[in-house]
Amino acid sequence: MDVLHVILQILLGITSLLLTLLILLHKGRGGGLSDMFGGGMSSGLSSSGVAERNLNRFTVILGVTWGVVIIALGLIMRFSGGGDS
Repeated sequence: MDVLHVILQILLGITSLLLTLLILLHKGRGGGLSDMFGGGMSSGLSSSGVAERNLNRFTVILGVTWGVVIIALGLIMRFSGGGDS
């Protein structure tokens, strides 16, 4: 059970970082963070509709994976006697 706990924690860290990166890559709809981190440069890169749809798909899949990992970690901590490993 401890090995699964460690693997899920590592997976949670990786998915958290990737999810943050993917969210910041989305095209801005108003003067938000995407404009602050290279607004003019991202306009040419994100102009393709296919690229934006693929980015949306990857973000949703990674977000669902992130949520499943959090739920799994919560269940492991709940049923393993407090989660102190």
